[in-house]
Amino acid sequence: MSAPTLKIDDLKLAFRAYGGPVEVLHGISLHIDKGERVALVGESGSGKSVTARIVLGMLQARDGAMVSGGLSFEGQDLMAMKARERHRLRGTRMSMIFQDPTSSLNPVYTIAAQFTEVLARANPGIGKAAARAKAAAALAEVAIPEPERVLDSYAFQLSGGMNQRVMIAMALANNPTLLLADEPGTALDVTVQAQTLALMSALVESHHTAVLFISHNLGVVREFADRVYVIYKGRIVEQGPTQALFEDPRHPYTRALLSAVPRLTGGGIPDIQDDSEAFLAPLVAHGEGRFRA
Repeated sequence: MSAPTLKIDDLKLAFRAYGGPVEVLHGISLHIDKGERVALVGESGSGKSVTARIVLGMLQARDGAMVSGGLSFEGQDLMAMKARERHRLRGTRMSMIFQDPTSSLNPVYTIAAQFTEVLARANPGIGKAAARAKAAAALAEVAIPEPERVLDSYAFQLSGGMNQRVMIAMALANNPTLLLADEPGTALDVTVQAQTLALMSALVESHHTAVLFISHNLGVVREFADRVYVIYKGRIVEQGPTQALFEDPRHPYTRALLSAVPRLTGGGIPDIQDDSEAFLAPLVAHGEGRFRA
């Protein structure tokens, strides 16, 4: 069998502080096979995003981070790599989509300029004309109309959904083996988010890209991921195939996450439903006709 695309073994992270090291990851272990879509699920502050940043080599000792454990990419020991070697992997064989595209794209450079920089990482000798043609094709692949116009635009001239599609196109432009997606679409409204995630799902499948999908949105995770790891306070507390984990969660934290998902039918958040008439009664009493049955 070939080596997993990503393997994390007993990964620990601590930050230097005045009172001594503060550990935030307590032995994370997970793996992602070739072309597999794996979700890392947990509440804010549970350790999801810092795990992805360690994989990308974005947390360094100079930042006060102390990292230990095993970390390999396609059989290569990432922990033993020099910083320059890790840097070469980013944007080529592994890439990342961040949560807020408007803060990830540079507002003072056109989309074309930023796309050219991304493409040049994997193709150092690429010319401007060739880079522009490849960028336009990548934008068309994510269903962006008028890609030439978008290339000449700045991020602030585009909608949030359009910027997110640009980020997806950039992340997949160099055909990475591994994509890390940190809450993609969370900053968008639910309709645009659903469209964007469906598009990303189709693209990573066509590119045979392995994905570490970081999210707290269990509805999205259920549709997107093959397997799920649940992280709580820096520890993996449960893992398994997506369908099995949703149908039969074993850990109390997993059950708590699932019970917190709002439901439109059948036993969903009964305390709010029970209070709805009491909430509307004063409005009806004051003659607000639109609230009347």
